[in-house]
Amino acid sequence: MKVKVFVTPKETVLDPQGAAVHEAMQHLGFTAARDVRIGRYLEIELAENGDAPAHEPKLRELCRDLFSNPVIEDYRLEMPNEK
Repeated sequence: MKVKVFVTPKETVLDPQGAAVHEAMQHLGFTAARDVRIGRYLEIELAENGDAPAHEPKLRELCRDLFSNPVIEDYRLEMPNEK
């Protein structure tokens, strides 16, 4: 089972890397993009016999304390679907 974590700059925080990529896209002729935000993506493989919902509180803690800087970044945690 895979857990997915998306870490992105908060909407109110300047993203210089995203701005640089946006500018490069403009120079390369792609003018349809209004804004670009650069973030990080993590995949965490859980043990097959693990109970994914039981791990969610600890994973959220890790997202807040390890994977992101809560002052300038948001995160989104996607847990696997239970069958």
